[in-house]
Amino acid sequence: MRRWPAWFTGEFFGTFLLVLFGCGSVCAAVTTGAHVGVFEVAMVWGLGIATAIYLTGALSGAHLNPAVTLSLAVWSGFPKGRVLPYVAAQLCGAFVASAVLYFVFGDALRQFERTSGIVRGQPGSEASAMVFGEFFPNPGGHPLTAEARLRMSAGAAFGAEVIATAVLLLVICCCTDERNKARPQALTAAAIGLTVTLLISLLGPLTMACFNPARDFGPRLFSALAGWGNVPFRVNGAGWWTVYIVAPALGGLLGGGIYSVCFKRAYAADG
Repeated sequence: MRRWPAWFTGEFFGTFLLVLFGCGSVCAAVTTGAHVGVFEVAMVWGLGIATAIYLTGALSGAHLNPAVTLSLAVWSGFPKGRVLPYVAAQLCGAFVASAVLYFVFGDALRQFERTSGIVRGQPGSEASAMVFGEFFPNPGGHPLTAEARLRMSAGAAFGAEVIATAVLLLVICCCTDERNKARPQALTAAAIGLTVTLLISLLGPLTMACFNPARDFGPRLFSALAGWGNVPFRVNGAGWWTVYIVAPALGGLLGGGIYSVCFKRAYAADG
């Protein structure tokens, strides 16, 4: 019997867990009010990522993010022929996790929409679609009004995602460099998860804090097929592509470049 390659198992199930825990916390917050503030949601995201890394790191390196895979291919010698297969595994894991969450939270979502006067697939239904894909500014469970949109322009959202993803990649690279004498070693996954928690706490109210094209596009595509239609791709115009796919990819390249040019050489000199 032919088995999946270990790397596919790692990337599929690692991204599955990341989305299951992370988007699951958003589902719970929006539909039940289970989480009081952005920090609680951010903590679940961080713990979920750490758990996914601990479970799958030995299988695939636990990229779990196209921005990580692309950056490592450009700056750290990761085989370029593996980039698209890794990204495909990540997208599949994210999509399947979204389907599982819809099965679990489907009734709660429908009840939330009924009580809030939201018609799925119609203008304003980003208030419920946000449990899957992301929007700027963060709808917070409410339809985005013209006044609310003033909180975050497309340019600011793009820049925020580039900068935050660059910080995330810098932390990942520095924490996994064996020449870094201060690296957390056994706590590497926890340090990466904590970094995500910090970044979500900062940017979650503005861009919903993506940093990961697979985390956004897989759930966004699922929501479009689950009744929200073109709403997930229309609310922010081209922002669904520029802010949540292009910006994290560029940010990953930037963070990997800073590590390679500055930190990697410094660690080597220090060793």
